[in-house]
Parts: sequence; C-alpha cells; structure tokens
Amino acid sequence: MVSTTIKFALFSALTLLSLQAVVSVTPLHFQHPLDPLTKEEYSLVQKIVLHKYPKVAFHYIGLDDPEKDAILKWESFKPSVITIPRKVSVIAIINGQSHEILIDLRLKSIVSDTIYTGNGFPTLSVDEQTIAIELPLKYPPFIASVQKRGLNLSEVICSTFTMGWFGEEKSTRTARLDCFMKETTVNIYVRPITGITIVVDLGLMKIVEYHDRNVEEVPTAENTEYQLSKQSPPFGPKQHSLASHQPQGPGFQINGHSVSWANWKFHIGFDARAGVIISLASIYDLEKHKSRRVLYKGYISELFVPYQDPTEEFYFKTFFDAGEYGFGLSTVSLIPNRDCPPNAQFIDTYIHSADGTPILLKNAICVFEQYNSIMWRHTETGIPNEFIEESRTEVNLIVRSVVTVGNYDNIVDWEFKASGSIKPATKTKSSQLDISFV
Repeated sequence: MVSTTIKFALFSALTLLSLQAVVSVTPLHFQHPLDPLTKEEYSLVQKIVLHKYPKVAFHYIGLDDPEKDAILKWESFKPSVITIPRKVSVIAIINGQSHEILIDLRLKSIVSDTIYTGNGFPTLSVDEQTIAIELPLKYPPFIASVQKRGLNLSEVICSTFTMGWFGEEKSTRTARLDCFMKETTVNIYVRPITGITIVVDLGLMKIVEYHDRNVEEVPTAENTEYQLSKQSPPFGPKQHSLASHQPQGPGFQINGHSVSWANWKFHIGFDARAGVIISLASIYDLEKHKSRRVLYKGYISELFVPYQDPTEEFYFKTFFDAGEYGFGLSTVSLIPNRDCPPNAQFIDTYIHSADGTPILLKNAICVFEQYNSIMWRHTETGIPNEFIEESRTEVNLIVRSVVTVGNYDNIVDWEFKASGSIKPATKTKSSQLDISFV
C-alpha cells in the first residue's frame, strides 16, 4: 500500500448532458500584452533560434514577463497600439548544454543567450520521454528479465519518472523507467513489473544503469478495468441526466483572453510551465464607485508529490509536476458536457513540441457560471403578524483546466465569487486515488 502525501501551495463531478453547441474561442493575434504566445509567435521563435543553432531541443518557450509598472500603465490607458516590448524566454538544450535565451519578437532577434551552469535541469519534453520508454523493449537484459518472469514483451509498457535529488554535488540529466503489464486492462499502473531498476541518460538517450534484483508476481488484471464501455454487471445505481439552460445567455463576456463577469474583470493567460495564469483581477466596489485590484498575477507555482515510501520502487518518487513535467505542456483538452457543463465557453491555446513547432490545444480552458447552493438565507418569525423568508442562490464563475501527469488528472479551478474572493482549488483523480485540496 503506497502512502501518498500531497502538498500544494496556493468539487464532486457532475455529468451534464446537452445538445447545446460547444462555444470555443480560437486564439487571435494578441490583443493584450499578457496574452499567450500565438502560433505565429511560436514559429518565429523557432525560426530565430534555429537560424543560430541548427540542432535544438526546446524545453520551454514562454512569454517573458513585462515590467509590472508598464502593464499597470497600459491597463489604465489601454492605447490602441501595444507599445510594451513582446519578449519570449526560451530554455533549450544545445550541444548538451542548457541555454537561457531571450528573444525580442519586434526586433526578431536574440537579445541574450546564456549557458546555465547551476543546479537543476530543463523540464522533460514529451518527445524525449516517448523515445526513452521504448529503450527497454530493445535492451537485451530487460528482454531476458521479462522472459524470466514468463511475461509477454509485446504487452509491456514503460513510463518515465524523475529521479529526485538527494544531495549530490554533480548529477546528469537522467530518468528512471518503470514498466507495467497491459494485457486485458488499460489500468497499467496497478500492474507494475517490480524488482527491476532502469536508469536512462536523457542526453545520451541510452540505459546507463540496470539491475534485476528479484522476481515478484505481477498483479492480476482482473477487476482493474475502469473504462465505462468495458464494465460488466452488476452496475451501480442509474444516474439521471441534467440539462441546463440560460435563457438570457451567459452572464460573462470573453474578449480575446479578457473576461468580465458580474463585478469582476481579469485576464486569462497560459504558459508551458505554469498552465493557466490569472492576471489583473479587479472587482468593482459599489460603495467607492471604482475598481479595486485583487490579484496582479496568480498561477500554480508547483504541485509536489512525495510518495515517502523508502522501498526501492518508490523512494525516488518526489515529483514536482509543474517544474519537471510542465503544467502547460501536460494540459489536456477538456471534454464538453463532461469536464465542463453545457453553459461553458472554451478557449484554445498553443503549446510547443521539442523542435519548437506550435501545437494547437483545443478546449484547453473552459469558463462557466456555476450555480451552487444557498449563498444567504433567513426566515424571520419573531415579528408579530409577519412572516419573512429570504433565500439567495450562490453563483460563481469558474475557470477550469485539467493537467494530466502520469496517473494523475488534476482538475484545476479558479473560482470567482461575487463577494470579492478568489478560490483556487484542485481535485486530483487517478485510477486509484481521489483527493481534493484548496
């Protein structure tokens, strides 16, 4: 039994069925200095860097934060032309070295290019993980280990795990590989092939450490399938569907990446590492007749998952999901009427591949009004000959995304309340766990 402790600095699933069309906002040319990078901007960055270095592995491409004072000044006047320099930060591995590159998009040139020699390594890319997990399947010692266990190599699936840091003064960019059996279930993580240690050097892209310590039986696939279409009786109680309808339309407006709702105004950004970024959140004060700044910039700095199990299979598993895998790079497309209700509007965005090519991520973010329980209620029976009953429904605005890292789907919500508060929350789901925290 794995004991998992999750520390995270900074809601039940409801199935909604509707014939309502999905409203999706496609990224335009940026209208705001904090807008996410566009397809054209990603392509320009790729072209500029590859012009200087023919072979590059892009591990991070993101908007370089403009000066706060410049943003606040722009927000106050909102000129028709954006005069704030649009710069992009790039972290790339070139000839085995980590480069920090700053690019000015207006000048279409590299402003600075520094080789990083400190601790830590760039975020893992999907591309290199895809190559790494195939290495054991062609590695003779691993093939022998699989045969010794009487397993079918064609049903083996491997996955990358970061190594953790245990005080080493010098280390190389490596990853651990754990392998699992698929066969009759896609719930692979409950069927590990234990007793084997595999370490891959991601620079050399080869297995540099291998140990087959002991043979343990792989757990059975029986009763592990979670796909609804594969379930067999007996089934649980039948849930009735729910249709929602807003006759006056949504109570919020999305203009590019700027959102206005009730007394709130804010901007939605997106970053390969941080994922969703909420900026310039302000609320209109009815008493003072002016807007009050509530939040300049908010995002998930990290999701730390230390397994705290001293055994060989788990001791190294101390995941930093945002820093090691990228919350933005790990964001998945939302499923309309399942992940988000029928009254939701969706925002598309772009991420990048290891060669710098822009990748369209459809329905990356959804925005919707959520009708919760009772916001305020009172029944007054103390006044003679009068009966007063007052009840008000709570309506909140939700900005939602889902980040999938390994076996965990993290449902990340930014909840805006008409009372003036912002509540960031996440619900972590996997084939084995269901955890909520705010």
